[in-house]
Amino acid sequence: MDLLCVLFSLLVAYLIFKIWKRIDTKKDQNCYILDYQCHKPTDDRMVSTQFSGEIILRNKHLRLNEYKFLLKAIVSSGIGEQTYAPRLFFEGREERPTLQDGILEMEEFYLDTVAKLLERNKLSPSDIDILVVNVSMLNSTPSLSARIINHYKMREDIKVFNLTAMGCSASVISVDIVKNIFKTYKNKLALIVTSEALSPNWYNGSNRSMILANCLFRSGGCAVLLTNKRSLSGRAMFKLKCLVRTHHGAREDSYNACVQKEDELGRIGIHLDKTLPKAATRAFVDNLKVITPKILPVTELLRFMLCLLLKKLRRNPSKGSTASNVAQAAPKAGINFKTGIDHFCIHTGGKAVIDAIGYSLDLSEYDLEPARMTLHRFGNTSASSLWYVLGYMEAKKRLKRGDRVFMISFGAGFKCNSCVWEVARDLTVGESLGNVWNHCIDQYPPKSISNPFLEKYGWIREEDDPDTFKVRDEAI
Repeated sequence: MDLLCVLFSLLVAYLIFKIWKRIDTKKDQNCYILDYQCHKPTDDRMVSTQFSGEIILRNKHLRLNEYKFLLKAIVSSGIGEQTYAPRLFFEGREERPTLQDGILEMEEFYLDTVAKLLERNKLSPSDIDILVVNVSMLNSTPSLSARIINHYKMREDIKVFNLTAMGCSASVISVDIVKNIFKTYKNKLALIVTSEALSPNWYNGSNRSMILANCLFRSGGCAVLLTNKRSLSGRAMFKLKCLVRTHHGAREDSYNACVQKEDELGRIGIHLDKTLPKAATRAFVDNLKVITPKILPVTELLRFMLCLLLKKLRRNPSKGSTASNVAQAAPKAGINFKTGIDHFCIHTGGKAVIDAIGYSLDLSEYDLEPARMTLHRFGNTSASSLWYVLGYMEAKKRLKRGDRVFMISFGAGFKCNSCVWEVARDLTVGESLGNVWNHCIDQYPPKSISNPFLEKYGWIREEDDPDTFKVRDEAI
């Protein structure tokens, strides 16, 4: 009898030990953001609408209609007068870029951000265990990750990932890579370096589906420091709660929605197909289907299911919406995301993108403000734009311990990636000396973000007329 008691006690102790071990192991798999540093280029690289018009005017392949189309896109884009461009644009060499232009653009970014991030956190480059670099449009040899390792003299056993062609959604993909590595390796520090090289990617043709990309992007970048060390969890800013990736590359229309290709004269550029909005919407909806049950409370899910059921029961098949009405209406989620999410970090793909997501998720202007202001001040900086939006929230002292931040991004392929971060400690004191918004946050939001050149470039809305060219020279 005593022997049975001993054996039973040992069995219980073993089970308790295994349960504790599993829980303890899970703690080591957490993914925390320790700090991040966005890049603010120097003021001599600042781009105004007027200068944008001058750059467009230098393209001798544009006819009047294309010129008007581009100016209209810039004026109505939501991009302000203080965004940044690569240096070769100011030198008038955008049509003749070199490989070195792209490399120098990236060096100027990562020498600034990575150095500040390591210094502020009192870390040596040799402390970094994992390096993930994502720059979609520049593929050099040695890779950009190798250049960073060489400059900072990082360890020879560092785990390195160099991502290209992942588009504006590459930041979340990079986080996913780090998260999965953290599941296997304990007590690690990871560095994500995210940017986009604009220097070698100016399109010098007149294809309307390809010239638009010239107006959409601006220079920027971000370095993010992550860890799964429990000893550093008290210093962490954010903790990753969940992450979902959706890829529709198997669908032909989604795959061809955003493609780098040659035009009929062999000039390389990014083709933005008319199917892009539909592809983005479809990817967004599928992504929400997966992540919604992970981030919203059961009560809201039950309420949504009940409302959906009642709606179906009340629907009269004979009085359905007309095809035209359905085509005009944007898809709406019909669920209250604010029951589980406090802040929305939306990719600054453009005013239309922000508006569409805001409508779909039924967000207020307060929720959309960080994305709108980031688009206005820094433009669309591709994969790094999410971190500028997050920086705006922090600088505005909105982030409190326990708050949840929903990141949403899109990318060519076509894909939609999203994740949720939990604020690990109060960030309402604006403590980050490296916040890229600190120098101007008191000026935001401005009374109006309307482009000041709207009136000056009002002639672009006029009917096509040869006399318009006379006005063009005065406008520039």
